[in-house]
Amino acid sequence: MSGHGFHVHGPHDHELEHAAQHADKDPFASRIAVTTAVLATVGALFGYMGGATQANASLYKNNAAIRKTEASNQWNYYQAKSSKQNLSELAIVIVAEEQRDRYRQEIDRYKEEKAQIKAKADALEAEARDWDQRSDAEMHLHHRWAQATTALQVSIALAAIALLTRRRWLEVGLYGVAAIGAGLGVAAVLHL
Repeated sequence: MSGHGFHVHGPHDHELEHAAQHADKDPFASRIAVTTAVLATVGALFGYMGGATQANASLYKNNAAIRKTEASNQWNYYQAKSSKQNLSELAIVIVAEEQRDRYRQEIDRYKEEKAQIKAKADALEAEARDWDQRSDAEMHLHHRWAQATTALQVSIALAAIALLTRRRWLEVGLYGVAAIGAGLGVAAVLHL
């Protein structure tokens, strides 16, 4: 906008400035100017929510990846215990009878340890699936916010064109597209 001899404006700022100065003389321009200000404010809020949901989706996907890595580590540990169990089972066949009880005890211990490891790995995999589902839901919500923001941006562009061309049908178009954007925003809010 203008001030102290310095003049900077965006594509439709000059028209908004003009409309503000002549509000009483030009109700069309005044109406479009106020509508544009409201749409820009709501669009900024929608844009913020779009960014927040995208960030959440990324964090949730990262949490899922961490759980998957932890589960993989548990499965590797499980495999190591299985190898030791297999060696103990082989030892029962090879060693003398008086040493076999020791290896049978080791086999039982390995089976018990493997059951605990498996339970932990399964729990981590279930957590990873839950985080993945939460991430997918956040991305869906992000797309709703992005659609709503885009519709509002298009309606703001229509407002600028309407101010420049003074075409009534563009005003109707801007309100229609703004209503679509608002509807998408309401759908996003309802998903929260």
